[in-house]
Amino acid sequence: MIISAMSTQRMARSYYVKETDLVLICTKAKQNLLNTKLFYCFLLYICIQKTKNYYRFFTMNKIAIIGGSYLQLPVVRKAKDLGLEVHCFSWREGTVCDKEADYYYPISIIKKEEILKVCQDIGINGILTIASDVAVPTVNYVATEMGLIGNSSKYSAMMTNKYQMRTSFSEHGIPSPSYKLVKSRDNIYEDSLKWPLIVKPTDRSGSLGVEKVYDISHLYSAIDEAVSDSFNKEAIVEEYVDGLEISIESISWNGRHYVLQITDKVTTGEPYFVETEHHQPSCLPDNIQKRIRELVPKALDALHIKYGASHSEMKITPSGELVFIEIGARMGGDFIGSTLVQLSTGYDYLKGVIDVALGHFEEPIITKHACSGVYFLSEETSFLRKYMDSPELIGEVVTAEYTDHELRKIKSSGDRSGYLIYNADKRIILK
Repeated sequence: MIISAMSTQRMARSYYVKETDLVLICTKAKQNLLNTKLFYCFLLYICIQKTKNYYRFFTMNKIAIIGGSYLQLPVVRKAKDLGLEVHCFSWREGTVCDKEADYYYPISIIKKEEILKVCQDIGINGILTIASDVAVPTVNYVATEMGLIGNSSKYSAMMTNKYQMRTSFSEHGIPSPSYKLVKSRDNIYEDSLKWPLIVKPTDRSGSLGVEKVYDISHLYSAIDEAVSDSFNKEAIVEEYVDGLEISIESISWNGRHYVLQITDKVTTGEPYFVETEHHQPSCLPDNIQKRIRELVPKALDALHIKYGASHSEMKITPSGELVFIEIGARMGGDFIGSTLVQLSTGYDYLKGVIDVALGHFEEPIITKHACSGVYFLSEETSFLRKYMDSPELIGEVVTAEYTDHELRKIKSSGDRSGYLIYNADKRIILK
């Protein structure tokens, strides 16, 4: 009787067990298989796959993804492509992953204890998020409590709270703007901060509540809005740093960091600085890129980021100084991590972060040197409509999609109405 590797693989993947339950697998297999030859072929397949580090067929087939917006959809699809059972948690509003995940739970992503209980009942083998700072504390908490691969929940606030992040940067000599924590307009003014200033919530992302101000009267209203948008009702006021804005995508394993790509970004400018374009690779000179690649691991160490994806935002001043704005312990949103990195480098970043969550890691290999980018549609970028409606005008569009046909002036990334992603031999400039 001829038994193919594919048929035994299918049998292997039908059993969800831990390594300590291998004997139970074999017993069940022997009871169900029709002859001894097939049984021993099945055992041989197990041994071969284990030695090749493909034991995930037996031990790593349930993954929890925290967040369900369209920015999380690529990791849901990648996990499904890898044959994993996908469990998605998010609040119902704005969720699109519920239609594609194997199981969906309409639980707020900040309810970490409730999510932990469900994950324990499921018996997940890994947990992650790729595009939400708000989800990071829950990911870290569940991973820590269940003994899974992930960053320690002890440092979650440092990874997500801008004030605590700034404090850690200061303690470790990582360059970042001068700052002050405020909870109301009554405890703000301090002569040591130089105008203009940036006001932002301590615990939100997507440019929500971010504003540049030049005087006390505007500072008060900006603080009111930022505190209102904050979960903790806190804001950070910091000195504005002039310069080129970039971001850096990295992946980490056991405290070793690998910088994958540097992204040039374009924003609406003041007062809200919402991103309207991202392009890879960066056009910065090689000597500056080298300094960036040397400094990012030190900043990640300062925040105790040891595993998974990270997204560092930085400015390069006119004098060449490198200044960290913030770091997220997750992929860059806006398709930077989920799509652009693989298009420009050939490295499957999504698979990489899934592998890390499941306890597997292979050093990244860059197999491609191309250009990729994304443009976002809004009232300020209404010229994009002609390219989105007729992508053949560019010829190198990967995807173009409307998320809302109404165009608005944008104060945060949630106000954008669509996107266009390209992949080409050179950077595509649209006007």
